[in-house]
Amino acid sequence: MCRHLAYLGAPRSPAELMFDAPHSLLVQSYAPADMRGGGSVNADGFGLGWYPGGAEPLRYRRAGPLWTDETLPALAASVRVPVFLAAVRNGTTGMPVTEAAAAPFTDGRWLFSHNGVVRGWPEALAAPSKQLPVTELLTLEAPTDSAVLWALLRARLRAGEDPLSAVTGLVTSIEAAAPGSRLNFLLTDGETLIGTAWTHSLAMLRTAEGVVLASEPCDPDPAWTAVPDRHAVRAGRDGVDLIPLTPERSDPSR
Repeated sequence: MCRHLAYLGAPRSPAELMFDAPHSLLVQSYAPADMRGGGSVNADGFGLGWYPGGAEPLRYRRAGPLWTDETLPALAASVRVPVFLAAVRNGTTGMPVTEAAAAPFTDGRWLFSHNGVVRGWPEALAAPSKQLPVTELLTLEAPTDSAVLWALLRARLRAGEDPLSAVTGLVTSIEAAAPGSRLNFLLTDGETLIGTAWTHSLAMLRTAEGVVLASEPCDPDPAWTAVPDRHAVRAGRDGVDLIPLTPERSDPSR
């Protein structure tokens, strides 16, 4: 399993959560606390995406372990931004270890990360992927389950679907096609942050400055709370909502 985190709120440095915290993303990359049978270290790539002053996000990704990179710590410490998303990757056996396979994935203003696995890959995604144009499948960033999930979610967003409905609908449709999948998403457009807990952990920290969603708490602050399994979180400037992930919730006709 991968590890990821995202922040929305008053401007802060990504380095605080990625490198400086007691259980930072760096520590989680080599000493995760809760992998739930999905590997032991996250050494197959990493990435950071952030929003520089209202523009589309910038992104830094590499294919190696986060602890080997000498550039990102200083880069992350040099900026203060209101929204960022970062991830470290534990690649599923048989999937490539390349920079293009590392989150966050991006399209326009969107940043996306997937912590988990699609059971029965690649056969399980054959039917859901039929809705995508062939050119979309032929030009995927990487031949991985996460890249296909991003293509499916991106198609929903481009069609004008509400972001929360797009995320919840994708989760329930993939679960139907590939039961037992781990579908823990983070999605942001720089204004709203959406996360899902689906058969894996997601923790939330709410402070006066903002909201952090992370696979694991980054420090011992007792204000961290566990997002219940099969729930989504939507955080915006006007507050935070916790939404059960059910077939009924994802059906726009209900």
